[in-house]
Amino acid sequence: MFKLSIFIVFILVFTGCSSKNYNSSRGYKSSKKYYPTQKYEKVANQKIKNSKAMHRATMRPYKIAGKTYYPTISKVGQTYDGIASWYGPNFHAKLTSNGEVYNMYALTAASKTLPMNTMVKVYNKENGKSVIVRINDRGPFVRGRIIDLSNKAAHAIDMVRKGTAPVRLTVLGFNAKIATTKEQKQQTATVGNYMIQVGAFRRYAGAKITQKKYEDIISGNLRVIIKKGAYLDEPINRVNISGFKSIDEAIDFKNNHDLAGAMIIAK
Repeated sequence: MFKLSIFIVFILVFTGCSSKNYNSSRGYKSSKKYYPTQKYEKVANQKIKNSKAMHRATMRPYKIAGKTYYPTISKVGQTYDGIASWYGPNFHAKLTSNGEVYNMYALTAASKTLPMNTMVKVYNKENGKSVIVRINDRGPFVRGRIIDLSNKAAHAIDMVRKGTAPVRLTVLGFNAKIATTKEQKQQTATVGNYMIQVGAFRRYAGAKITQKKYEDIISGNLRVIIKKGAYLDEPINRVNISGFKSIDEAIDFKNNHDLAGAMIIAK
């Protein structure tokens, strides 16, 4: 029964993603306000999904339009800058990626990588307004956008008419709770960092050549670093690609760059 429940949650995750047309239309430019009807009473009264099975399913890597995304846990206080959009009536009462029913009148949002039920403060850089939302969906899958707000959240920071806005996200807590004590903030630390060792050289000049080679092909938060050490009592220079947030992400990089023999290191 437990295995069956995990499978059901996994199906719901990708049903939520596939039921939406993730394109530039995720960000409506209408200022019209929409009001719930009796048909959607069950949406407003639904319980938050926060089971272990749901988290296992929604933290797995997934692929949209040929691009693989790797859900990761951030630290409380970590910030992200980018563009926010919003989604509303076309998705109201449909399944979200964690199996909940989307309610555009609730303060929720979609993120490509943050864990479900992460609490995030969204600050609109254009007007100084902010709102706190809970992540319960995946998206927006449009380049440069980092969060898709519910209709209500978009109204709260006055971005509905324009459709998008430059924002700063601040992680406040996880599991639908805002971290307030020192202990809570320590418990919600990042899951870790992984590296791939792509070379080891006696001569530092050789390590620099390999470092430059991989700097030309990496992107995002990845870095190519040289770590000096010793092997068989002789100096050695190890070249590592650092910044992978999960072992799955590191394995995927290895497979895509012909690095079958490279070693993955957990920091």
